[in-house]
Amino acid sequence: MRPVVPALAFVSALALYSLAHADEYVIDGAHTHVGFTISHLGFSETYGVFKNVSGTLTLDEKAPEASKIDVTIQTASLDTADDARDEHVKGKDFLDVATYPTMTFKSTKVDVTGKDMATVTGDLTLHGVTKPVGLIVKLNKAGPSPMDKSRQVAGFSAIGKLKRSDFGITTYPPAIGDEVTLAISTEAVKK
Repeated sequence: MRPVVPALAFVSALALYSLAHADEYVIDGAHTHVGFTISHLGFSETYGVFKNVSGTLTLDEKAPEASKIDVTIQTASLDTADDARDEHVKGKDFLDVATYPTMTFKSTKVDVTGKDMATVTGDLTLHGVTKPVGLIVKLNKAGPSPMDKSRQVAGFSAIGKLKRSDFGITTYPPAIGDEVTLAISTEAVKK
């Protein structure tokens, strides 16, 4: 069960939005959800999240393809709503959080595909392996926060898929699926 990728996918979605010029944003961890699903024995999907996500993004309105995102996820922040399973997934069979305490996503390319839509490709480093991962990203909304009009906020959703075996996490197939589906939602606040 390698749900680390969703968190990275979520962050890459942020790179899509553009402003009048390149602006720096900080990911709001309290309003960021990096979720994943993975098959369990073919009977059900196990859902999980990573709760500790941080990072920055640069949004460029004039050249959205030049936007960038850099995200770090603390692997020990994994939560699948079952303490025993969480401890197993954090252990050597899967994430090995003692050896690999973080996973990172750094965008390498933003392809604008439509109004408020982009494909963001980046390098995901998970379990000591770095591989390219693509995310489909949607800009949900950008503008002043209704709660504090002095804060400029950009919100994104992203989806993607990866194979855990690509990152050296190969325990218990096919009982535990190889494909991990990512679902990310995030807010970022302008510095």
